[in-house]
Amino acid sequence: MTNSYISRAGIKFEEALRHYGVDVTGKVCMDVGAATGGFTDCFLQHGAKEVYAVETGYGVLDWKLRNDLRVIVKERSNILYSLDIPRDIDIAVVDTSWTKLKLSVPATSRFVKPSGIILALIKPQYEVDSDSDRDLRRGVLDSEVSIRIAQKVAAGLQDLGFVVSEIIDSPITGEAGNKEYWIKLMLK
Repeated sequence: MTNSYISRAGIKFEEALRHYGVDVTGKVCMDVGAATGGFTDCFLQHGAKEVYAVETGYGVLDWKLRNDLRVIVKERSNILYSLDIPRDIDIAVVDTSWTKLKLSVPATSRFVKPSGIILALIKPQYEVDSDSDRDLRRGVLDSEVSIRIAQKVAAGLQDLGFVVSEIIDSPITGEAGNKEYWIKLMLK
């Protein structure tokens, strides 16, 4: 069931929900790195009760979502710092690009119920370390290097205490053509 989303991010996220069998109906959700709100829109179109849209920027969230009473807008808000989110989150999605997942996922988990789920979008080009820097050419990673970095990110999150599911390909590449991957995480 592909819907019309406010951005292509909704298509990416819909595939993760489908593949991992995550039902958001009636759930309290959080979109970390909301930007224009493609994931927020997908949450809503799939029946989420409400969505906390967390974004460091200001004025980026789509006007339609900004005016939807089910969306609690948390602009100028960094997940790494204290946030006023008063209830436990059932399902969170994380796409923080410039902030590595080893930082943003644990920070997100503070707001997620013990039985909750975190879906994280791995963007290997933002996760490169100094050893992999030489593999980054014009902002694009070779597919082999890309999956190796994604596996390293997943292993690192497992080392931090998360139950990590299989890595799957995002159905759409990043804007520069980089492969992206999804992982489903649960708290131990």
